[in-house]
Amino acid sequence: MTGVKICGLTTPETIDVALDHGAAFVGAVMFTRSPRNIAPEDARPLFERARGRAGIVAVTVDADDDLLSRIGAHLRPDFVQLHGRETVARAHAVRTLTGAGIIKVLSVSTAEDLDAAKDWEDHVEHLMFDAKPPEGSVLPGGVGATFDWAMLGGRTFRKPWFLAGGLTPGNAAEAAAISSAPLLDVSSGVESAPGVKDAARIAAFLKAVV
Repeated sequence: MTGVKICGLTTPETIDVALDHGAAFVGAVMFTRSPRNIAPEDARPLFERARGRAGIVAVTVDADDDLLSRIGAHLRPDFVQLHGRETVARAHAVRTLTGAGIIKVLSVSTAEDLDAAKDWEDHVEHLMFDAKPPEGSVLPGGVGATFDWAMLGGRTFRKPWFLAGGLTPGNAAEAAAISSAPLLDVSSGVESAPGVKDAARIAAFLKAVV
């Protein structure tokens, strides 16, 4: 069994589908350039249904103190996912501002990119390895890009880690097997259009690996 995070959820119906089919984490994206963006104030009533059933994750990209304080006050997430150019020092500040654990995303295109994990393992609860977005993309993730999963096969890390990037219901089981990932993260791969989650695809993804 592989743990799954369904990310970029914006409706009660899709959150319920994720929970009912065994998602270990549910994610709210708080980045204005994303088609999945949701304000902390709006996310709170939606994600409260997941409290105690799955880890609630606020996904941020170089968020300022004001946004982080709002996230902590309103959403009260279990984790904040750092998907930008945050430093280790900033990660500790995020923890203080939100009271949440940290998931740090590392962008990957070559095996050498995985070495960055060493700088983070003592400072976060989880790591996430995501494909580097295409050149010129305004989004750091959630664009369907992928990388060679075999680069992760045989690698060990001192913290639990997610595989992300280009995952779909059709390739999730293969990705988990090739990479030996204990956790998978999916967003665009379970959508019918950018930012529009598809309940059937969410269910299919979870059935493939959970």
